[in-house]
Amino acid sequence: RLGLGVGCGQVTAWVDDDERAWAIGRNGRGSTRGQLREQAAAERVAEREEIHPVVQQLPGHPGIAGGQGQWAAGGQRAQGRAESRRQELVEEDRPEALQRVRGTRLVAEAAAALPRPPRVLVCASAIGFYGDRGTEVLDETSAPGSGFLADVCRQWEAAAEPARAAGIRVVHLRFGVVLSSAGGALATMLLPFRLGVGGVLGAGTQYLGWIAIDDAIGIVLRALADERLHGPVNAVAPNPVTNREYTTTLGGVLGRPTFLGVPAFAARLAFGETADALLLASTRVVPRVLDDAGHAFRFPELAPALRHLLGVAPDAPAG
Repeated sequence: RLGLGVGCGQVTAWVDDDERAWAIGRNGRGSTRGQLREQAAAERVAEREEIHPVVQQLPGHPGIAGGQGQWAAGGQRAQGRAESRRQELVEEDRPEALQRVRGTRLVAEAAAALPRPPRVLVCASAIGFYGDRGTEVLDETSAPGSGFLADVCRQWEAAAEPARAAGIRVVHLRFGVVLSSAGGALATMLLPFRLGVGGVLGAGTQYLGWIAIDDAIGIVLRALADERLHGPVNAVAPNPVTNREYTTTLGGVLGRPTFLGVPAFAARLAFGETADALLLASTRVVPRVLDDAGHAFRFPELAPALRHLLGVAPDAPAG
C-alpha cells in the first residue's frame, strides 16, 4: 500500500495492522521520514526508491500500489491571506488547485496502466463540493454547489475517471472539517478559546460538517476494504452542528466563555474572500452511504469527540 496526504495517523494504523506503508510527502522525503519517526514507528515503515515513473512526476502526492491504492491530495486548508491568494490563482490559471486535479489524474492513469491494477483507489475530496446550501440536508445524491471550491472538487473527482474506466473501484471521500488537536481547524482555534476570546463567526447559524480524526482514519480504511463502497462517500459525523453550537460546545469543554463574536465583515477583513467559502458558508452534510452500510462512528457527537481529542474527562473542563 502506498498512502499519502492523510497524515501519519493513517500510516500508524496501517503499520499497527501489519501493513507495509510507503509515505511520500509534499515537503520532500526528508520531512516525511521525520514525521514518520515521530508518529508512526518509522523503524517498521518500509521506504522504497522504485516508484512508478509517472507517479514520480506528481507534485508531491503519489498514491498507488499493486494490491490496493489510496490517494489523498490537498492537506490542510490554508488560512488567511494565503488562501485568498490561492483563490485568486484558481480564478486566474488555477495552478494551485489544479495540482490536485493533475496529480489525481496522473495517479488514475498510472494505476490503470499497471499490469496488475489496484483493486481500489480511494481519493480525498471535500464537502466543499456542495457549496453554501443553508439548512438543506445534503447527502451523496445532492447536486454540486457553485463557487470555486465546488468547482475544484468536481474536477478533482472527475480526474479519477481513467481508473474507474479501467475497472478499478474508485471511492471519493468527501471530508468535512477533520478535528485533531495536532493541527487543522481545531488546533488553530484552541489558543483564542483558551484565552476566553473565542466566539461565534458571523450569524452562527451556518452548518459545519465535521469528523474526528479517529473516525476519518477509520473511514479511509473501510473504503479500502469494503467493496460495497464506491463513488462519493461523505466522510462526516452523522450530527452536523451550527457554528454557534460548535462554539458553545468547545467553550464548554474548555471551561471558557464564548461571549465575543466575530461579525461577518470582520471575518472578511481578516481572511479575505476565503471567509465566505470556508468560515461563513453553511454545509449541512450527512453520511448517508456510510449509514446505509452500517458504519459505526466512534464519535458521532461533537462534545465527546472534543473531550477525547483534548484529553478532557467527562464533566471536567480543560484547565
